[in-house]
This record gives sequence, structure tokens and C-alpha cells, in this order.
Amino acid sequence: MDKGIYCLVLRNTACTMSVGALGLRPFSSGFHVYVGSAQGSGGLKRASRHIHVARNHDHPPKWHIDYLLSSTRFTLRFVVCAPTEKKLECLLAKTLGGIPVPLFGCSDCACSSHLLYYHNDPLDRIKRAFRTLGLDPTIKTIIYPPRGV
Repeated sequence: MDKGIYCLVLRNTACTMSVGALGLRPFSSGFHVYVGSAQGSGGLKRASRHIHVARNHDHPPKWHIDYLLSSTRFTLRFVVCAPTEKKLECLLAKTLGGIPVPLFGCSDCACSSHLLYYHNDPLDRIKRAFRTLGLDPTIKTIIYPPRGV
């Protein structure tokens, strides 16, 4: 599987929820974008794992993002990814802008956050950011069955 980088685009209602060691965190209604790296042995297969968690809610949380993916308040809308051997996760998070959710998803780097908040749909901004870094983004739209099915 290719190594790469990805963004998970989630839409949510306003809520406060516990996120592991981060504790209780408030989330404004709108869109949240998680920037992730797929540089390990599984490569971009990691993004498939996130989709599975969001659809099935059957995994105990391993990463900060798992708490959001398994919540009924958040809906995974898009996965944007691109193959790359370069470690661009932090640079992509900075290039995207947005309002950072402090300390989320960045325990292994010096960034303030890898989860960014937007009031409006950020998909076009994400595509531009990928292209700015010389990456060709692939977009997967996530369509859910009704809850409880």
C-alpha cells in the first residue's frame, strides 16, 4: 500500500465530549478536518480503518480522532488523500489554516493541533492545500446508511 497523507472531513453538531487523555473538549457546530499521516507499513490503508470506525463504531478508541469518528455527533463526509513518501502532515495542517483544536492529534510533533475547525465546508480549501504542496488529491465521498441499519 502506498504511503501518504490524508484529511478526514467531519461535519458535526455543537457538543462537548471526552477525548481520551485530552479530557472534555467543546466542539462548535460545523466542520472539523483531521490531518493524518500514513507513513507506516500499512500506508494509506490507515484511512480505510478510519472509514470503518466511522461506519461501525465497533473499535475501542486508539487515537484522538477515533473518539470523534465513533460519536453520533460527528459524521465523516470526505476522505482526501495523496500518496507521498515525504512527511508533510505538519506542513499540510499549517497550510490549511482553520481554527486549531488545541493538542488534538499532535502528540508526536510540535504542532498546536492536527484537527482544524471551519464554519463552512472546507473541501475546496483542502484541495488547494494539497496542490500547493505538489500533491494530487483523491477524494472519497462517504455515504452512510441511516443510523441503526
